[in-house]
Amino acid sequence: MTRRRWPTIGLITLLGLAAAGIAAWVNGVPADEAAILLGTALLGSGAAGVVGAMMARLFRGRPIHAQVLVVALAAVLVTVAGVVAAALAMFISAHDLTALFIVFLVAAAVAIGAAVQLGDDIDAGARQVGDFARTMVGTDGAVVTGHAPYVTGPGELTALAEELARVSRRLEESQRRERALDASRRELIAWVSHDLRAPLATIRAMAEALDDDVVEDYAAVARYHRQIRNDAERLTGLVDDLFELSRINSGVMRLGEERVGLADAVADALAGASTHAEVEGVELVERLGRLPAVEVSAREFCRALDNLLDNAIRHTPEGGRVVVEAASVDGHAVLKVSDECGGIPEPDLPRVFDVAFRGDNARGRNDGGGGLGLAIARGLVEAHAGSVSVANHPTGCVFTIRLPDGSDR
Repeated sequence: MTRRRWPTIGLITLLGLAAAGIAAWVNGVPADEAAILLGTALLGSGAAGVVGAMMARLFRGRPIHAQVLVVALAAVLVTVAGVVAAALAMFISAHDLTALFIVFLVAAAVAIGAAVQLGDDIDAGARQVGDFARTMVGTDGAVVTGHAPYVTGPGELTALAEELARVSRRLEESQRRERALDASRRELIAWVSHDLRAPLATIRAMAEALDDDVVEDYAAVARYHRQIRNDAERLTGLVDDLFELSRINSGVMRLGEERVGLADAVADALAGASTHAEVEGVELVERLGRLPAVEVSAREFCRALDNLLDNAIRHTPEGGRVVVEAASVDGHAVLKVSDECGGIPEPDLPRVFDVAFRGDNARGRNDGGGGLGLAIARGLVEAHAGSVSVANHPTGCVFTIRLPDGSDR
């Protein structure tokens, strides 16, 4: 019996003594006789209660039927002990004691029957909860969700079944995320292997051609050198992306936050993307409202914005437009990058920021990177307590960054 139960037992005993004292006073029992009667009954019942508690302790771990039966018998025993003690103190006559014993025998039989029925209900409820718990895991180890069954036992078992149902749903969601992450890892390995193999093969072939003097024309040699340099830069960018992603996922990235004017950050990003846009024949359009300053790491935030702009330019056809909008909305700096890619299939929208996701028309083979740009952008924005989302619009899709504007700091 735990210590915290003793105050409860003491309080119940005091309430019982008070009720008995009031009953004696109402029925005109003299105070001295009432005190003796209460003390005698308390001693007898207390001794029986100790015996009952010891029996209950001995029956721990036994079937619920046995434990409930012990509780019922202990209650009857405590009552009988109190009555016998009162009889020994000459408060109850022999005739009355005999009549009470008959009543107690009948009461004991009824109590035992009720205890057996209660034990059956609890046992049935426990089996129902156990069966439900066993069905939570399929033969393949996957979590199977379902609604909590109707439990015939006490409310605690019903609450337990409902909690198991909630746990199964959380476990299934966790397994789903784990499977999606594992699929993303496999997809990443496949794409990165391709993106590494292609430029490495090109570099090797051109280097061997130059080494064997297969190419002697000055213009061709210069072209080979440029191609080798471009492929090396492509590989460097891919390695940098992998390193950045590993920093984000490992949680070791440290942000040196400073107060940065959002207008300046957007202007710098647009200036950096202008050459890429010009080469691709894409027009950059800016629509900037009154912008606040934000608490960010300038380098990391600009990296996230650069990735979104690079993604938008690459997927917008020649002659199209990429629109950058920014404004302050409800205490947040909101920045939108809209392209004219034609839209993303609705089933793919939740996966756009997954590692290595490219979709059916996400990129061609000549594009750099391993499908990491959007995953890195999301990680960097979330590291600043912000969020990034994507949605379709009539001619393409729009990526939205929301950051606290720092006005409450």
